Amino acid sequence: MDEAEEQIAREIAREQAYADRLYARLDELITQVEGNLEQIQASQHASTHQNRSERDSFMAMYEDRLALLRSVARSVVFGRLDTDEAARHYIGRIGLFTADREQLLVDWRAPAAAAFYQATSTDRQNVRLRRHLISRGRSVIGLEDDVLDQAVFEGDHHDVVLQGEGALLAAVSGQRTGRMGDIVATIQSEQDRIIRSTNRGVLVVQGGPGTGKTAVALHRAAYLLYTHRRRLEHTGVLIMAPTSGFLRYIERVLPSLGESGVVMLTPGELFPGIETFVHDRDEVARVKGDTAMAELLARAVKQRQVIPSDDLELRIDGTPITLTRDALRAARREARSTHKPHNAARSVFVRAAMDRLVEAYEKALIARGRTVVPEDRPDLLSDLRHDHEIKRRLNLAWLPYTPQGFLRILLSRPDRLRAAAPPALVGQLQLLVRPKDSAWTVEDVPLLDEVAELLGEDAAPAEARAREAADRREADVDYARRVIENVDTSGIVRAEDLADQVSQIRDGRTLAERASAERSWTYGHVVVDEAQEHSPMSWRALMRRAPTKSFTVVGDVAQTSSAGGTSSWTDALGPYIQDRLQVEHLTVNYRTPSRIMDRAVAMAKAHQLPVTEVSSVREGDHDPLIERSEETELADRTAEAVSAAYDTGTGRLAVITVAERIDAVLARLHDHPQLPRAGAGSAGVDDEIAVMTAQDAKGLEFDGVIILEPAELIDAHGAGDLYVAMSRPTRHLGVVHARDLPAGIGPS
Repeated sequence: MDEAEEQIAREIAREQAYADRLYARLDELITQVEGNLEQIQASQHASTHQNRSERDSFMAMYEDRLALLRSVARSVVFGRLDTDEAARHYIGRIGLFTADREQLLVDWRAPAAAAFYQATSTDRQNVRLRRHLISRGRSVIGLEDDVLDQAVFEGDHHDVVLQGEGALLAAVSGQRTGRMGDIVATIQSEQDRIIRSTNRGVLVVQGGPGTGKTAVALHRAAYLLYTHRRRLEHTGVLIMAPTSGFLRYIERVLPSLGESGVVMLTPGELFPGIETFVHDRDEVARVKGDTAMAELLARAVKQRQVIPSDDLELRIDGTPITLTRDALRAARREARSTHKPHNAARSVFVRAAMDRLVEAYEKALIARGRTVVPEDRPDLLSDLRHDHEIKRRLNLAWLPYTPQGFLRILLSRPDRLRAAAPPALVGQLQLLVRPKDSAWTVEDVPLLDEVAELLGEDAAPAEARAREAADRREADVDYARRVIENVDTSGIVRAEDLADQVSQIRDGRTLAERASAERSWTYGHVVVDEAQEHSPMSWRALMRRAPTKSFTVVGDVAQTSSAGGTSSWTDALGPYIQDRLQVEHLTVNYRTPSRIMDRAVAMAKAHQLPVTEVSSVREGDHDPLIERSEETELADRTAEAVSAAYDTGTGRLAVITVAERIDAVLARLHDHPQLPRAGAGSAGVDDEIAVMTAQDAKGLEFDGVIILEPAELIDAHGAGDLYVAMSRPTRHLGVVHARDLPAGIGPS
């Protein structure tokens, strides 16, 4: 072993000793919390209902803490900062302290850790040296030092390590695992600045492929939960991801960042009770995504407030009265003047109609010689309310609806669509018509949300529930204060927190379960990934989820493939937030080598895509491998290309093609004796080989990608899909084609 190797070995041993101290403290805390859990669990065997709520609340709090500690138990520390003041700070996924409150580890989200990501040689921020600890589990296996102050070399610098690949390149060069890996340690300066942005409105992160947009979004969610915990822990953060496979890809990241309890949904799950991953044809999706649909739906709801074509002649206990069209028209005018949603305003309509009808009833009774006094009115109203024909006529005039029922009927009735259509949609209505029992699509979800907003709920039950909830909350907080006085004198547990736990135990659902079940739930912050795919109608639904308009929006308009998607952030978001829109750009591609990315950019520019210029951190080892084939041999040649890449140890592989070819390719791959099982669609992220469309691949990355017939990707959804496919690999790109290659894809 030479002197340099001995130096590195000594430093690794030194850092391992400190890491061992951290893990010992972490294990100690885990044991302590486990003990608290056991103690609470064993207490109060003959408990009352209140005692059980108290016990269960403390148990839930300890279980949450235990889950957090265990989630970082294999990789808690990743960095070190040495400052001008000769201080040394270790940076990790959570903060750790000794029993005497001596800080052992700084949480990566704390202000004191910001310099780990932000300091440069030209802006040192008091940092002399930044060290990355490269670990495998609890073992430190490598180091990389960034010397920011050259004065370090003027003295004894025996502990400075100047060798190694570096934390960032080690991360981007490693094989893909099917799950987004540990990313805290590799945040770069431009990303960290965005993560810690103080913007209180909509922050758009625009970046080309491989620039770490998703990493930024997830870190920002964790950072906000840490920084604004009191504001967000009861409202939650919603992460809107493009596919269920993508959610599985990122699901381990947030716990490893020290956070949990985030609600993660796909666009087809945003409306409670609906779960769909099926998309409409492009021409249908384009119409459904147009904001003119909001006007159509509003008109359609209004047109269900119907005045009959003639008066209704009635006889109540032998007394003839008339329910006139004018009376119903006046009642409708009164209900609409409240500006309440349809279902909520219905009670106003019924009450106003009944008031006019009872007046007519009183006049008819007086005309027949009966004396009527004010005290008689309740009985007269009761007579009218129980009349079958009156109830039927009022229902026909103003029926209550569910969003699902209303939209199913509307889309199956061309006459209603025509009656409600604004001028902008008149020529496209036939695209919307379908059978009443058709399955829901992803593009239906924003329409359901819009209809739900227009219909609303019956106000009286909702108000009663709100009053009951407020009273219960006040009682829970009061009870919690008394419990804490007797059980916990540490000051760590707040009465409000314990009250929330009592309420949650009583409810029996997690925050995520409650939020995803309530359409009107409002989140403290919303993260939208692959945001360029959302239509104007989809943005209307998302904006309702965060009335404060606190959003982190990440995407790349050059990768838009949805027919209703966006090509301009200002056009998409400006109507909702005016001057509260801040756009940040990511410019460094950590994923795709330049030998591949340069081809992808050339193709995108040849098709006039609005490409964001990026610089790749790696050149890569190989140019894209392009193979021409006969049409009849495409599937076989694709399987051979996959086999060749697999045999050379490329890593995880994806075949990206149009949906119509997936089954044929899978069949060839399954017949191949030396290949592992191949998965289909975004769910294939769990397999070593996956066959999917470009839409399925959004947000994902693979060691190697084989694109089958690139011209078909452009035919299906545009050049944005081919740009997505070409920018997924970290090592190898292969292309198999029978048709002529699209412009820009071949060698220059």
